Amino acid sequence: MRGFSDRAMAIQPTGVRRMFDMAGGDVISFGLGEPDFQPPQAAIDAMSKAMQDGHNKYTTTAGLPALRKKIAESWSPYQAGMDENNVCMTMSGTNALLNCFMTLVNDGDNVLLPEPYFPLYGPDVILCSGEARYYECLFEHEFIPQIEELESLVDENTKAILYNFPSNPTGATLDIQQRDALLEFAKKHDLWLITDEVYDQMVYDGEHVSFMGCDYNNILLINSFSKTFAMTGWRIGYIMSNNLEAMKQIIKLQYYITACSNDAMQYAVLTAFDEAADYPAQMTKEFRARRDLICQRLNAMPGVSCHLPNGAFYVFPKVEVQGFSSEDLAIELLKGGVLCSPGTAFGKSGEGHLRFAYTISREDISRGMDKVESVLIKLQEAAPTVI
Repeated sequence: MRGFSDRAMAIQPTGVRRMFDMAGGDVISFGLGEPDFQPPQAAIDAMSKAMQDGHNKYTTTAGLPALRKKIAESWSPYQAGMDENNVCMTMSGTNALLNCFMTLVNDGDNVLLPEPYFPLYGPDVILCSGEARYYECLFEHEFIPQIEELESLVDENTKAILYNFPSNPTGATLDIQQRDALLEFAKKHDLWLITDEVYDQMVYDGEHVSFMGCDYNNILLINSFSKTFAMTGWRIGYIMSNNLEAMKQIIKLQYYITACSNDAMQYAVLTAFDEAADYPAQMTKEFRARRDLICQRLNAMPGVSCHLPNGAFYVFPKVEVQGFSSEDLAIELLKGGVLCSPGTAFGKSGEGHLRFAYTISREDISRGMDKVESVLIKLQEAAPTVI
């Protein structure tokens, strides 16, 4: 029998999914980054109506012009003057990621990617025959990359750098000064800057700091409605750029990736913009309360240190138990009735960390943290004493 492609063999299942496969039904799950909310009722009703009205066909490759225009207008506080020509609808943020890499990356190019990372970044670059080069975002720097390390990784074959704020898996955000330093690095080396801002509506203190609106023509923004309107299963997102030539190439490739996005769903998202604009803020208010609860509980546990994240809905605490890797700890917690993700599911620099998604009720968070604390205390008590 003939074999499989090198690209297929080079990609492995993610550590996050592997933990899910190991889990039974009776666990408290902090695993998957999926809001426990339904989409706004107005959007659900609008999708049903759109289907009844006959919006069940192919759309233009770039998507519904009215929705693309609405998206561009929503970013006007950051970047004025954009319209529907600056936006391409995609089948989720993951589709948007692959499209961006396919548009930019040639065989032999490398892309600088954050670590800890969203697990699709590296495999997508590999699928495009590129090299994934990871820069560390460490706990001691509050998960912000350091320019010195970026300089050590860039070379003449570096095509792009990807930033992700607010971050999955760390929840980290950045301030304007940090953003500008990262922007200047990209400009200095003439890199494409891909900015993954799917959690832009989930920032707890202050305003979201975006790369959109910066004085640079080589910026591609990726976003999604999975988090903004709790539409994870709807699979709808977009790419936006002030570079119209880049958008032409992206829209061209989008046809060959998925042809177009779902017809009725785009009308539903447009309705959500118009009739449920406050929905992300409502979710964020609840997520803030959950964040405060889980961080308070974790920081009270032996061997645990946890930053208070300013965005997204994840915590990425350091958890130290002698003799246990992050995967070992995740497995022990799973035995104790709690599903979380080992830090190494997000890259080798995630060792010593666990990721908890606080996308469950406060009651379940409290019950889950009781179980986590019980397991960690037992492991700490059983650990050998270092003299």
